[in-house]
Amino acid sequence: MAIDDKTRTELEAAVFRRLVEHLQKRTDVQNIDLMNLAGFCRNCLSNWLKDAADAQGVELSKDASREAIYGMPYEDWKTLHQAPASAAQLDAMKKTQIGH
Repeated sequence: MAIDDKTRTELEAAVFRRLVEHLQKRTDVQNIDLMNLAGFCRNCLSNWLKDAADAQGVELSKDASREAIYGMPYEDWKTLHQAPASAAQLDAMKKTQIGH
């Protein structure tokens, strides 16, 4: 299927917004589990958003990019939803995140 660049960008943006909304609702899914399974987490998404803003010359702070992804200030999200990582989670991360 051939689509023009504008439509492709609009579709990609809609998918991104849906992914962010999904992750905001799934607070039971810990970032370390995302990292271990997929190689990225909410922090990665916020960093990629900031990188994209920087590349376009758009001012966006690290805190603002995290709030855009988490749906609230990052420290609030951690307090409300982040559980301590288990030994097994930390061990898995050491094996899967070499060089990340």
